[in-house]
Amino acid sequence: MNLVFDLGAVLIAWEPTRLVQAHLAQHAPTEAAAVALGRALFHHDDWTSFDCGTRTLDDAISRMAARLSLPADRLHAMLGNLGERLEAIEVTVDMLEQLFAHREAGQPLRLYYLSNMPAPYARALERRHAFMRRFDGGVFSGDVKFIKPDREIFELLAVRHALDAAETVFIDDSAPNVEAARAFGWQAIHCTAPDMLPAQLARYLPVSTTLSASKPRLRA
Repeated sequence: MNLVFDLGAVLIAWEPTRLVQAHLAQHAPTEAAAVALGRALFHHDDWTSFDCGTRTLDDAISRMAARLSLPADRLHAMLGNLGERLEAIEVTVDMLEQLFAHREAGQPLRLYYLSNMPAPYARALERRHAFMRRFDGGVFSGDVKFIKPDREIFELLAVRHALDAAETVFIDDSAPNVEAARAFGWQAIHCTAPDMLPAQLARYLPVSTTLSASKPRLRA
């Protein structure tokens, strides 16, 4: 069984609305405005091109600032070292640690990641989070110039690690990414609440593999 994890909002906390409220409150004084500004920032080619490694952060910020009439210095403060501030989600990382233990005990499990993540943030996550070094492999969009939900990034991981589609389960918080994985032939879980993921995943695991419950909170 191959389990392929997205990172943001699955294993790593990703909260665009909170970022906007913390750094751009003057430009988004209500929660609804912060949600809208977060979408305008992160669901646009200015950002997704940075995500897939075809645009630098400085270029992305310059374009965002001009397009949305935002101060570039505040965008730099929000985004410049964001990789160093992305924290793990304890409930799902605890589950991942249990899966590593099952794998190391001889269970037929292989664990991978497939993440839309700019290269500078990816390097920070690799340095800061020990669990990143325990995966059997993975792909960051910023390293390969492809991005989910494009088919090419799924193909790249599958070919690189000889993944059997019938034995592969993908987990992501994005519905389009989940649908893309299913179209590629993988099984997939739409993770909308990290504390529910262990129960969602249990039905796909070998019968001898069990996951114990843990308290959902962010790892400090």
